[in-house]
Amino acid sequence: MIIILANILIVTTILIGVIFLLVAAIGLIRLPDVYTRTHAASKSATLSVMFILLGVFFHFWLIEGHVNTLVLLGIAFLFITGPVGGHVIGRSAYLTGVKLWEDSVKDELAPVIAERKKRHEQK
Repeated sequence: MIIILANILIVTTILIGVIFLLVAAIGLIRLPDVYTRTHAASKSATLSVMFILLGVFFHFWLIEGHVNTLVLLGIAFLFITGPVGGHVIGRSAYLTGVKLWEDSVKDELAPVIAERKKRHEQK
């Protein structure tokens, strides 16, 4: 009975990861500009890989009988670096002049960049 519950938990976490991966793939295809695509890739893909690794961790822990700390370390590393990488890609795209989608409502970064340029010119 415990093995069946463990397998259900493992399959559920991996299935959630696959669903998030599908959402990330659809987002990369359907979204209109680099900024929204970066958001889809960094958030959804990070969550998908985290759930898949969590399923792998549960397999080793509940079925094989040992705790694999490397998988936990991989989850923590991915949790930290995935969104940061997406942010850096979006910021560098903005600073190199990649245009926003024409139906974008607000550009909150433009006044910040203008203020930084103004301070830099005063030095």
